[in-house]
Amino acid sequence: METGLKGKKALITGGASGIGKGISLALSEEGVHLVIASRNPDPLVIEELKARNIKCYAISVDVSNEENVIRMIKQAQEILGDIDIYINNAAWTWHQPVTRINSDAFYNTINTNLAACIWACREVSKIMIKKSAGNILIIGSTSRCFPSYNEAVYRITKMGLYMYMQNLAIELAPYGIRVNMITPGHFKTKLTGNINKEIEEKLKDIIPLRRFGETIEIGYASVMLLSDKLSGYTTGSDIIIDGGLHLRPLNFYTIEEIKQLNIY
Repeated sequence: METGLKGKKALITGGASGIGKGISLALSEEGVHLVIASRNPDPLVIEELKARNIKCYAISVDVSNEENVIRMIKQAQEILGDIDIYINNAAWTWHQPVTRINSDAFYNTINTNLAACIWACREVSKIMIKKSAGNILIIGSTSRCFPSYNEAVYRITKMGLYMYMQNLAIELAPYGIRVNMITPGHFKTKLTGNINKEIEEKLKDIIPLRRFGETIEIGYASVMLLSDKLSGYTTGSDIIIDGGLHLRPLNFYTIEEIKQLNIY
């Protein structure tokens, strides 16, 4: 299906690994030129994307600093000549229980996950407002849907992104700029890579589809939302892609017992 994205110019944070890489790969299939902003962009991923007959550039940046974010937007605009699409994907976490939260962990998490998005969208919105066109996609997390031990600050940032996305959508709508969110569940990334096998199996048991997501699945959903042809009347929306994890069904049955429920 034709998406109308060919030739568009996109900036994505954290676009060389994990979910960001899945998005970058999907956009490259549509002919979108990319600037990948990350602390340490993987040169092999950049070459992989370039091999798909698009322009792809890397910017090394720590998005937890406001001045760095401003410089990132300016640099991406200079490299691409314009920014049609901005994808806020970079995130990290410093887990601490509520009685041990310290200033370093708190501000590192807030600045990387929430403030960086606010600063970047502020700057990229100025570019898009001038031409009355553009698309912004914010990557959230189903962590905002329920609490978890040691993760209070991380989950605050993800809820903050959700509320910020909605405000951004209504304020930019008069300029024809669309803003949407994708909320992933559990995907195999650097952020989740240190979970042990036993916990992973327990996690699969509470995911109705009984598996973890593939990052390219986020990529294909991103293509749909970023396409004015496919989603031109969609703004302020949130697509949850988590195999049903956010539904949190009480796990009283085995998978075979669940199947038997609806056999007739």
